[in-house]
Amino acid sequence: MKLLIARPMTAAVEARARSAFDVEIRSNTLPMSSEEMLRALKDFDVVVPTLGDQFSAQIFADVPNPRCKLLANFGVGYNHIDVNAAHAAGIAVTNTPGAVTDATADIAMTLLLSTARRAGEGERLVRVGEWQGWHPTQMLGHHVTGKCVGIVGMGRIGQAIARRCHFGFGMQVSYQSRSPKDMEFPAEYIADLSALAASVDFLVIAVPGGAETCHLINVQVLEAMNPSGILINIARGEVIDETALIAALQSGQIAGAGLDVYEFEPVVPQALRDMENVTLLPHLGTATEEVRSDMGHMALDNVAAFVEGRTLPNPV
Repeated sequence: MKLLIARPMTAAVEARARSAFDVEIRSNTLPMSSEEMLRALKDFDVVVPTLGDQFSAQIFADVPNPRCKLLANFGVGYNHIDVNAAHAAGIAVTNTPGAVTDATADIAMTLLLSTARRAGEGERLVRVGEWQGWHPTQMLGHHVTGKCVGIVGMGRIGQAIARRCHFGFGMQVSYQSRSPKDMEFPAEYIADLSALAASVDFLVIAVPGGAETCHLINVQVLEAMNPSGILINIARGEVIDETALIAALQSGQIAGAGLDVYEFEPVVPQALRDMENVTLLPHLGTATEEVRSDMGHMALDNVAAFVEGRTLPNPV
C-alpha cells in the first residue's frame, strides 16, 4: 500500500514511516493544493493530511472512485476535512487525540501570562534599546494569581487549562460547555456564553473548530466582557470574529488578547500586529519535539492498523 504524508515530520516519525511503509513525504511545508489533494486520493491508499489541507466535499466529488481509503489526520482538530463527504466516498478518517493536550494547555498559559504581564511589549522595549531602567509604575499589567478565568469548551484541553489555572495560580474557574463536567476541583458551570464572558477576568477559548463554532466569539460576547478582560484563543482562528475582535481592542472595549491562531492564517491583520496589547504566536500550540513525534506516531498507528486490517484506534 502506498502512503502519502502531507508535510515533513520529525526525524523519528519519518524514519518509522520509511521503514514500515511505501511512503512519499512532501517536502513542501505549505498546505496541499487542490491538484495535490486530487492526486492524493487517486494515487495513494492512505494519506496523512495536516492542518490546512482542505479536503472539502468538492475534492471528494472530483474523485468518484478514490484509491485512498484512509485519511489519518495529523492533529486532533479535523475541521479541514469534510468527514461526512469522506465517509460517503468510502474513506475513513482518524485523528490524534490526547497527544496534544498538555502542550496546547501550556501555550494557553503562555499567552495568558504574556498578555497580562505585557511580556511581549517589554521584550520589544529591551530589544530596541529603549528601556531606561526600573521604576515603580513601569509597564503595569494585570495580576493573574487569584483572578477569575472562564474557559469556553471543557474537553481534554479545556480541563488541562483549568487545572493549571486552579492549582498553579489559585484562579477561580468558570466554564461553558455542552454539559456540566465532573471536576476534581471547584469549577462553576455557566451555560450562557455572554454571562460567562461578563463574569471573568480572562476568557480562554478551547473549543473545536468547524461550522458549529465559527464566530462563536462575536460582537455580543466581546461586548459582554469587562474593559479589563483579556481574551485567549488556542482553538481555531475562525472561532473568533476577527473583525469584531480588532474593533473591541481598538476601542478599549477589552484590555487585550493572546492569539495562537487566526481566522485566515497565516494572514495576520496589520491592525493586530500594530497593537501592543496583543500577544501573537505563530500557531505553536503543539510545537515541541516530543509532542509532534507523539502525534506522528499516533497517525502512523492508525495507518498500521488499517494496513493490517485491524480496528482503527482513533476514528472520527
